[in-house]
Amino acid sequence: MLVEGKWVADWQPVQKADEKGRFVRQTSSFRNWITPDGSAGPTGDGGFKAEAGRYRLYVALICPWASRTLIARTLKGLEPLIPVTVVNPTLSPQGWAFGGYPGAEADPLFNAGYMHEIYTRADPRFTGRATVPVLWDMARNVMVSNESGDILRMFDTAFEHLVPSDLRLYPADLASEIDALNPRLYDALNNGVYKAGFAGTQEAYDEAAEAVFAMLDELEARLTGNYLFGDRLTETDIRAFVTLIRFDAAYHGIFKLNRNRIADYPRLTAFMARILRLPGVAATVNLDHITRGYYSIKALNPNGIRPTGPAYLTRLVSGI
Repeated sequence: MLVEGKWVADWQPVQKADEKGRFVRQTSSFRNWITPDGSAGPTGDGGFKAEAGRYRLYVALICPWASRTLIARTLKGLEPLIPVTVVNPTLSPQGWAFGGYPGAEADPLFNAGYMHEIYTRADPRFTGRATVPVLWDMARNVMVSNESGDILRMFDTAFEHLVPSDLRLYPADLASEIDALNPRLYDALNNGVYKAGFAGTQEAYDEAAEAVFAMLDELEARLTGNYLFGDRLTETDIRAFVTLIRFDAAYHGIFKLNRNRIADYPRLTAFMARILRLPGVAATVNLDHITRGYYSIKALNPNGIRPTGPAYLTRLVSGI
């Protein structure tokens, strides 16, 4: 990680643990917002006006947090406005690296070798982990945000005057319900799989795994319509999807979450297929990057051997 702008140690999967061995995730530190007129958003500073070609999104296709911003970018028609750079799926001793793997790209802005070099350009004395996604302002050469939830909401509305859309991922009439479900979904499932996978004690694992499968059961029961809020697609569906699509390919094995597969849940499986059929979404899912990345975590899989399946996910993603 970076300490005062200097890389000091090899990348490790566990950022922090509490006294009971529970995995604790780092808090995002860049929280500015792009807005239609450049005024300040809910957090951070102003000065980030929505303009075509001004911003670049850095992502890892292995990463669910980054992938939800990619999906929002696609669904909102922002591909022509916001270019993307994809990092290598294998976490190197210095974290996310550029290039060196099919589908991974060189850094087009600074010719950086690692994502942590982008962070020290944003803050030469940055301390912490260099995570993705990163939304970068190419006009001011500063980082706008590294918080995926904020980026998801920016993409929903900030560029509406440039690319009008009938889709609203955070509609006002559902805002209170979305705000109630999102934190529960995050704690039990999105971050819950990591709490199970990186648990330092049996107690911490049991607690996390129980919460993961309780949430999967709840979502299965909830899906009586097409989406989590009836027949209207919202950001909560994207938040759920990015974890579900990785579950059987990675979390079921590498994170020891093998009580059930998503394939054992008919409604959740149909939900994944429904999301994948939305225009452009399947192109944001790269199962090779996902399995390559998760199974390259040496602390969990020292020999780096990765499974070849599951075949049904390959068929779903490819539309076969």
